[in-house]
Amino acid sequence: MPYLSKIVLHCANGEPPGLDALVEAFLSDGVIFVGVVGKDASRIEDIIDELVVADGSDDSRTLLTSNHERETLAQAVEFARSLTGEFAGDVQVVEV
Repeated sequence: MPYLSKIVLHCANGEPPGLDALVEAFLSDGVIFVGVVGKDASRIEDIIDELVVADGSDDSRTLLTSNHERETLAQAVEFARSLTGEFAGDVQVVEV
């Protein structure tokens, strides 16, 4: 089943194994937003940004990210729901 266009990635235990493959799956499925919540959310967001940009040669690889390190899962979901315009739509929580 493909991912929705907006993801809240709940990392209760920090960086999950296989994060690079997960980010590639997000991109393949047309995800346009990933909000990270949980342990080390700020660092995980930075890693996701680096994975998306890669060597910078592919301008089609774009993904809006945010981190919610000091927030609850509910707050992160509410933030994702509040996005409008091209970022409007349902939110999917992915637990890792």
